[in-house]
Amino acid sequence: MAAPDPLDLAGLLADPGPTTVADPEGAWAGSGAMALTGTPDVALAAPAGLTRRLAGLGGALARASASAGRPVVVDALALLGERAALSGLVRQGEASCGGGTRLLAAADGWLAVSLGRPDDVDLLAAWLGRDLPPTDDLAPWTAVAAAVAGRRVADLDERAALVGLPVGVLGSAGALRPVAEAVAGDPAPPVPFVGALVVDLSSLWAGPLCAQLLGLAGARVVKVESTRRPDGARSGPAPFYDLLHAGHQSVALDFERPDGRRALADLVAAADVVIEGSRPRALEQLGLVAHDLVAGGPRVWLSITGHGRREGARRVAFGDDAAVAGGLVARHRARPLFCADAVADPVTGLVAAAGTLAAWARGGRWLLDVPLAGTAAVLAEAAGAGDWLTHRVEGGPGLVVAPPKARPVTGRAPDVGRDTRDVLAAVAAAHQAGPAA
Repeated sequence: MAAPDPLDLAGLLADPGPTTVADPEGAWAGSGAMALTGTPDVALAAPAGLTRRLAGLGGALARASASAGRPVVVDALALLGERAALSGLVRQGEASCGGGTRLLAAADGWLAVSLGRPDDVDLLAAWLGRDLPPTDDLAPWTAVAAAVAGRRVADLDERAALVGLPVGVLGSAGALRPVAEAVAGDPAPPVPFVGALVVDLSSLWAGPLCAQLLGLAGARVVKVESTRRPDGARSGPAPFYDLLHAGHQSVALDFERPDGRRALADLVAAADVVIEGSRPRALEQLGLVAHDLVAGGPRVWLSITGHGRREGARRVAFGDDAAVAGGLVARHRARPLFCADAVADPVTGLVAAAGTLAAWARGGRWLLDVPLAGTAAVLAEAAGAGDWLTHRVEGGPGLVVAPPKARPVTGRAPDVGRDTRDVLAAVAAAHQAGPAA
């Protein structure tokens, strides 16, 4: 059988290549992913196809990074539990490990609703078309569940997209796919990846994980944040943020000021790889048009959004609700449950890194559109993720359910904007020196 084309991102998810996993159930249990999947009383084992494909993605990353210059070897299954390991999260059944997302039953299906931000709670009345009864709870889940129970999922989904609430109807993103698009422009023959400049405009988990993996492959990573709205993950557990950002440089710009937008444009033009998680319209308002820039600037433009740059451009999503939209859920007694912790995030970050390195090694110019929900959908379909037939009580005979684990945290993440002056000065100096430098 021919090896999968690493730039066929959907094909890579469906068939990532050889894996050494001989005991899928034991590998799932030993990785920490099983400890995060199921009800508080029951830990669920994944279908063998899901475990093997996830493990195979680690091999795909290793091959792509070796072709680009420096091999990166990670335990792909263990990546699913890194945030939980460093944050003390546990499985909660129909509530996400982080607690900000719930699976709710509507009149004709299931949907995941994320209320992780204060703004999300404020959007509930507009979403449901009525005020909810007052409550002392930050997220009024009981009232939301009652309001959703009599509504059709299509109506709830449409209104969520209109108001900007992160909602994922179970299986609704089944046709969505990650795509690698070759972009015509100046020739870009293959060159070593070590020393490449990665400008990371993303936030939270998937994009930063991709940037961290590219850093391990030899890139220099510069994280760019808004001075008015830094990465929300900074307010989370410091060890997890440090894991993803230690060793990177930090630039902070005021995107509402002309000088901030000019500095952003200069930095993006100097980049070899750009990672972003914004809707295209938001970037265009900052003067950044991906196709135009890739034609003569960065070799790879990587867009990681909830539902993609095209049909889903207006939608908001996070790892848990996007996984549900893709159908990547566990099953117990005919009810859907969350699979691991925000599983669409680490899987998307892993696939995005492998795809970026494969594009770099091939040469040319590329725009990678890697939606969280589309990544989850391909993996769920290929792996038979609806077939959660085996469940065991934690600590049951014959299977050791290990707690989630994380790679060592090797340093502190930089403070917001710590390197702004130095990075911008270096970009300006390189620009003045010209291509011959």
